[in-house]
Amino acid sequence: MLSENKKTPLFKLNQPDDTYKFQPLPEPFGEYPYRLKPEVSLPDPHKMVFQVAGDTGGIKSPAFQKLIAEEMGKQYDEAKNKAAQPSFLYHVGDIVYHFGEADQYERQFFTPYQDYPLPIYAIAGNHDSDVNLNAKVPYSSLFPFTSVFCGKTPRPVPFGTKLNRMSGVQPHVYWTLQTPLANIIGLHSNVPKFGVITEEQKSWFINELKQAATEHTDKAIIVCVHHAPYSADFNHSSSLPMINFMEDSFQKAGVTPDLVLSGHVHNYQRFNKTYADGKTVPFIVCGAGGFDELHWLAESDDILYTNKSEIFDTVTLENACTMQHGFLNLEIEKTEEGHQISGKYYSIPHQGLKPGEDATLFEEFTYFCNHGDKQVVQ
Repeated sequence: MLSENKKTPLFKLNQPDDTYKFQPLPEPFGEYPYRLKPEVSLPDPHKMVFQVAGDTGGIKSPAFQKLIAEEMGKQYDEAKNKAAQPSFLYHVGDIVYHFGEADQYERQFFTPYQDYPLPIYAIAGNHDSDVNLNAKVPYSSLFPFTSVFCGKTPRPVPFGTKLNRMSGVQPHVYWTLQTPLANIIGLHSNVPKFGVITEEQKSWFINELKQAATEHTDKAIIVCVHHAPYSADFNHSSSLPMINFMEDSFQKAGVTPDLVLSGHVHNYQRFNKTYADGKTVPFIVCGAGGFDELHWLAESDDILYTNKSEIFDTVTLENACTMQHGFLNLEIEKTEEGHQISGKYYSIPHQGLKPGEDATLFEEFTYFCNHGDKQVVQ
């Protein structure tokens, strides 16, 4: 259980402005409004399971990223029935470190995920978007990322060896994945420490929220952004730019999503935010997917941080798993009354797993959203 002094998000004080690190976005690969509707076969048309991981790159200690990939794949292979098998992995950013160079993808992505049996969709993290000015081969921001994940048709990736994956067909670096039971809106929050999202992307996002609302009786609305709006960790803590962006967009769209997923912070945190209409929205940080440096929670009375903000009045940290790697399984189930979002977070000790040992179920949670009504936690 979390202690009472660790029940709220934090802001880290006196942080330098690094928005100068912003990188221009590449041209889109698909037509506006950048939606992808892949073939997702569901044995039970009312239930869909998928996996979430972030910050998987393992530049120093590749064993952790390999363990995460193996454990996620194992859950697909060993599922008791087909309805319980995940359909895909949604990556919430930072596939490679410390810069998004092409020569990092083979050992930080292609090799550890060579046996992962499912499609992988992704938004880019700050490290994926950053440019190494000292790279032997000059490149533009996100060129390697888009070479791996974006395109009009699948094609061979132009770098790496012995690759067993073709490129993805995501239409842009911000885009909507249209699945049978959820519209998953993926944002691009760029390089700076607390994220930057342009007005052009914001306008697109508001329109995507409105579109998703027209299908809300059939599909959950999930928003993914790499930089976590809310966090209580020592390294980043909460992102005021992302909080302001989200809340202003929700208000202008007249739409509140059912779930917000992020990475960036290298641990697991689950926050509940209660809105004026009574709806509770989980904001989940899932960024312990393989990078060797993990983040613990800061103490709220540490003079380097503060929880004194009215922004946090309706936000509560419900649970956290720190100093262990892990990943999230999400299940979306459609019922006559609404849709249910259930999650299972699995953790792996920092010292790794013993032979024959599986990832540990750290926690389970369930949120239920009545159609046209508020969302409640069960």
